[in-house]
Amino acid sequence: MKPTDKLAALLACAGTLATATVHAEQIGSVNTNFRLTGSDRVVVEAYDDPQVKGVTCYVSRARTGGVKGTLGIAEDPTEASIACRQVGEIAFTGPLKQQDDVFNERMSFLFKTLHVVRVVDAKRNALVYLTYSDRVVSGSAKNSVTAVPVPAGTTIPLR
Repeated sequence: MKPTDKLAALLACAGTLATATVHAEQIGSVNTNFRLTGSDRVVVEAYDDPQVKGVTCYVSRARTGGVKGTLGIAEDPTEASIACRQVGEIAFTGPLKQQDDVFNERMSFLFKTLHVVRVVDAKRNALVYLTYSDRVVSGSAKNSVTAVPVPAGTTIPLR
């Protein structure tokens, strides 16, 4: 096995392990470009913050269709949008890091990943969520941000 093949296999395994704890649930999609082999679309996915019960984040992003998209080897565009909301009583499973990559998913076969990062704004008692994508070689400055205020009287536990 060539060194480049080993690196590709290692990156694929790391991406799989990183997304093993939190899975997005697709809640809707719209077609944007018809193709006989599978349309391009914008999907809306929901996921619950694994460390903050009562907070769900909704991410919309483009998915490439066609033969490559169907086979899972297409490189999806880097644009994404995020909106996180309190959907129940907020409870923390433990202390939070000041900044933590709480969700990520591969957007191409090997080299592009979508991230959702949680940042604690202790001064304003809020949780800020940022979405962006990166590549092994170069990332994208395209990003989206949202915030969830924590109810007054509830302290955010920090590590």
